[in-house]
Amino acid sequence: MSELSSPHGSWPSPISAGDVARGVHRMSFPSVVGDEIWWEEERPEEGGRSTVMRRDADGTVTELLRAPWGAGTRVHEYGGRSYLPVPRRDDKALTRMGIVFANAEDQRLYLLERDSATPTPLTPEPDRPAALRYADPALSADGKQVLCVREEHVDGEVRRSVVAVPLSGRGAGDPAAVRELAAGADFYASPVPSPNGQRLAYVRWNHPRMPWDGTELRVGRLDGAGLSGEVTLKGGVDESVLSPTWVDEDTLYLASDWPGFWNLYQAGVTGQAMALYPAEEEFHAPPGRLGHRSFAVLDSGKVVVLHGNADLAPGVYDPDTLELTPVATEFTSWSQVDSDGHGVVAIAASAVRPQCLVRLHPESGRVEVLRESLALPSPSTAQGPLRGGVGHPQQTPTARHSLPDPAYLPVPEHVTLPGRYGSPVHANVYRPTHPTASAEEPAPFVVWVHGGPVSHASHELDLTKAYFTSRGIGVVDVNHGGSTGYGRSYRKRVHKEWGVVDVEDAAAAARALVDRGVADPKRLAIRGPSAGGFTALLSLTGDTFACGVSYFGVADLLGLVETTHDFESRFLDSLVGTLPGFVETYRERSPINRIGDIDVPVLLLQGTDDRVVTPDQAFAMATALGNRGVPYALLEFEGEAHGFRAAASRVRALEAELAFYARVFGFEPDVAPLTLATAPPAPRPEPEATEDAEASGDVTDAGGAGGADAAAEDAGDGEKNAVEGPETEGTGNAGTGAAPAAASDRIEEGSASSSVATDDGGTAD
Repeated sequence: MSELSSPHGSWPSPISAGDVARGVHRMSFPSVVGDEIWWEEERPEEGGRSTVMRRDADGTVTELLRAPWGAGTRVHEYGGRSYLPVPRRDDKALTRMGIVFANAEDQRLYLLERDSATPTPLTPEPDRPAALRYADPALSADGKQVLCVREEHVDGEVRRSVVAVPLSGRGAGDPAAVRELAAGADFYASPVPSPNGQRLAYVRWNHPRMPWDGTELRVGRLDGAGLSGEVTLKGGVDESVLSPTWVDEDTLYLASDWPGFWNLYQAGVTGQAMALYPAEEEFHAPPGRLGHRSFAVLDSGKVVVLHGNADLAPGVYDPDTLELTPVATEFTSWSQVDSDGHGVVAIAASAVRPQCLVRLHPESGRVEVLRESLALPSPSTAQGPLRGGVGHPQQTPTARHSLPDPAYLPVPEHVTLPGRYGSPVHANVYRPTHPTASAEEPAPFVVWVHGGPVSHASHELDLTKAYFTSRGIGVVDVNHGGSTGYGRSYRKRVHKEWGVVDVEDAAAAARALVDRGVADPKRLAIRGPSAGGFTALLSLTGDTFACGVSYFGVADLLGLVETTHDFESRFLDSLVGTLPGFVETYRERSPINRIGDIDVPVLLLQGTDDRVVTPDQAFAMATALGNRGVPYALLEFEGEAHGFRAAASRVRALEAELAFYARVFGFEPDVAPLTLATAPPAPRPEPEATEDAEASGDVTDAGGAGGADAAAEDAGDGEKNAVEGPETEGTGNAGTGAAPAAASDRIEEGSASSSVATDDGGTAD
């Protein structure tokens, strides 16, 4: 096929924003018991609702929760694991697996029996909506209770504890039946009972630390009266301990970053903990969301582990030989391992393979793909109409993917670039990729900054990147100082330096590509979600970038301290400094106070229901830019929170981003043009105060984060945390043909027909 010479940005691409927005049904938190497997799965075409799926021994896949039911927890706002398979006895004394799940709408725990028509509530109805939340469930040794983290929102205060919820349902009508086992700390995670049920281990930490800064592993005796004799086995203010897992009645495995990386440790209920396999690599993913696990103990005594840097790969550790045997696999990005002692399941992906649910056979090393997250319709795999509801679950085909031609998918090049004072900067470079189109001059490039900022970018296939690279726009995904995956010292580079190190590393990555002749120095952009949006906005005060895109980014650090949620309310103590001593630093590093240094166009995208980075931040930024006459567009998405979940929202955001680059870089896009304003948006009335607003807050997750970083991983991606958030920001084009919104436009969630202004002064419906 002859090559087509075409300007960068205008290359014809088969990847629409709708493919990106609706095509991926992200999966998370797989569980396995015998031949049955469960997992959570997103439904972007249903406003981002998450459901629980089950795969039976014969390969039949069943959706267990139908709308309006949905699985999702808002503990810590970023949530995490929200369901658990539980054994139940039927009238013939046969064990059949049901599920316990946190319902996204009201946050109560429910039990759904096998083939039951209606979920049964297990926890009491709170005084205010979503004021009692539950996450990270584990089954008690006798199978009669679920142990989990509870979060209470009362009179504007947040309180957390570890509780035991009876599966009998008594707790729904009698709040006293939900027993509190551990309380007093600010945060809890990973409650796990010992095999004989006589001990309980859990992780806790307190403000101002975050879980990657310092946590404690606690163990106590568990009986009918509660928990007693608690002791700290490992951890402290400068050691992050994660995911305790019982090996026997007296021994736990865990991950600790005491040596500088999250390594695997063994700890007895007495005696000193010891490292099992010391190595300068990570053996656990960052703890942005509750319930993530990166290792699983088998009945044979061996341990399936995930290890590496930003991307983790599987291996099998043998405690008898002290050897770690890698598992050869086509997948490069693994996460969320689970095992029943025999079978092992996980989530895996690569640069050219979408996120998949896989089963790993440890003895042979064979990896079996059970389900793919990419759900682009094709004639051979299109699903029929949905049927039934709870109790009449839909059986769906396992094969349902239709990848774009691999010739349009960019392959990441991992590079280590020189940063400030010679410090390394890790990045993944995605060059423009097309089977027939080309251009002779250096390409426009967009620097991507992940959320977090304590998170990371991985090599996982992301159709959002392909949406741009297949049109001739390059992407460089930067793991700046402060990112996870490269050890504690690299993570701590951002301590007291957020807004400095990340900004310098992003600019260094862009300059390095220019020096190599890959990127056009006059067509450089920067974009990011949440904390990444903060970095993007602050980077525009320099002279490196021609424009910037902020997805629900932080503009005012002091405003963030006053309005953000409890989980991250003290995060800035470590990122910037403690108040009031560092108040001037907060002001100096806030993009809202650096408007005089910004002279390039800015695109702001914001959810109106965001409780993490509240909408007033984006609006204030738009107002300040307009007052100076700096071109900008503000797109606000009704009903969206910290990360965009609805397919229509993702469509609008992604098409607007492409149109924005087209306007700045000077090419013809295949989407409607975007209007930029140079006057401030109209003032808005002060919102009415609501009692305990945080009790009704919501974020994606999602995004990951992310994370995040998927939400906080998907739109950014999703496995993400803190200011980071899930990165399910803008991905989208549902093929609706609707024009991107204009400056300061408000878009209703799920709406594909909002009337918006275009460059010719008309409207697009």
